[in-house]
Amino acid sequence: MVECSDLFIGMDVSKDRHAVAVADGGRDGEVRYFGEIGSDGGSVRRFVRKLERPGVELRFCYEAGPTGYGLQRLIEGLGHECAVIAPSLIPRRPGERVKTNRRDAVKLARLYRAGELTEIWTPDEAHEAMRDLVRAREAAVKDRTRKRQEIRSFLLRHGKIYPGKKAWGTKYFKWLHELSFGWPAQKIVLHEMIVAETQSRERVARLDAAIEDALLDWPLAPVVERLQALRGVGLIAAVTFMVEVGDIRRFEHPRQLMAYLGLVPSERSTGDSVRRGGITKTGNARVRRVLTESAWCYGVGYGAREDRPAEARRYRACWSSDPARHRQVVQPSQGLRLHRSRRWRKRRVHPCFRRPGGRACAADRGSGGDL
Repeated sequence: MVECSDLFIGMDVSKDRHAVAVADGGRDGEVRYFGEIGSDGGSVRRFVRKLERPGVELRFCYEAGPTGYGLQRLIEGLGHECAVIAPSLIPRRPGERVKTNRRDAVKLARLYRAGELTEIWTPDEAHEAMRDLVRAREAAVKDRTRKRQEIRSFLLRHGKIYPGKKAWGTKYFKWLHELSFGWPAQKIVLHEMIVAETQSRERVARLDAAIEDALLDWPLAPVVERLQALRGVGLIAAVTFMVEVGDIRRFEHPRQLMAYLGLVPSERSTGDSVRRGGITKTGNARVRRVLTESAWCYGVGYGAREDRPAEARRYRACWSSDPARHRQVVQPSQGLRLHRSRRWRKRRVHPCFRRPGGRACAADRGSGGDL
């Protein structure tokens, strides 16, 4: 009878080569540096076959980084376990001042064997493709904001102040084209800035349309539709939430999701002294940003649905297909009245910022096993 044992492999990955360390099972097992292997698929397969032995279970791990999840999918395709580790949660000694690929690989293997590493949730290829599309749109929006700020700075530097109230509309661009300067070169500079802003705006519009098309055959599209029934949550906010968080059902309670997103108060307490500060701001900043924007629309009363007919129609369409779920999850959150709870103003963390995420968690967890 062959005795089963575990072999823990830590990999410090990079673009060209991977540093590998192997730790034998057991508390006193040997941890040895194996060497470097190529990052191509053939080199990884040869390395895995070299370690395979009857009765030995291989457990691989490496840090999450710019190389993505291709290595994990390759190793799991060969029939072995591979964990992607959160780099920010790896234990570190205060006195460590030397960092090399060899030391990192040995450290990963040793800590993975001890169970001291935190594995992250990894998306499948379809989910990752959708996430790339949403993040591309976010980058396009940042680029559009930067282009508009360049135009504003240029106009302010030359004393050109827009007399209207709302910028970046049809009247605003008409005003931009009618501006006159003392030198032709300045007019050329403004024209090029306007062209750059127009291109970035069209890029955002194309990505918006691409996201709507991609939702048609995305498995999590029903959850995105349910999330839009929440006040303050639109299409982009719902899609961003789902592509970044993934399967919400892995969180047993909304409090765990809020802690995961860094929307809980920080605390530094000792003995009878209790000190709480602002939110921790750990975890995914993209989700935290869209939840904060949704909370402002939800709590401050900006853009009420009854004042926007198109938004009201979309809202009714989201919950009419499942009125029971709407009564159970959505309607209780619509009754919050911020002005009645003045004590919230004294808090460092306003409950309004956590409520959209908690309701989103309830909406997804209540969807059952059909996703």
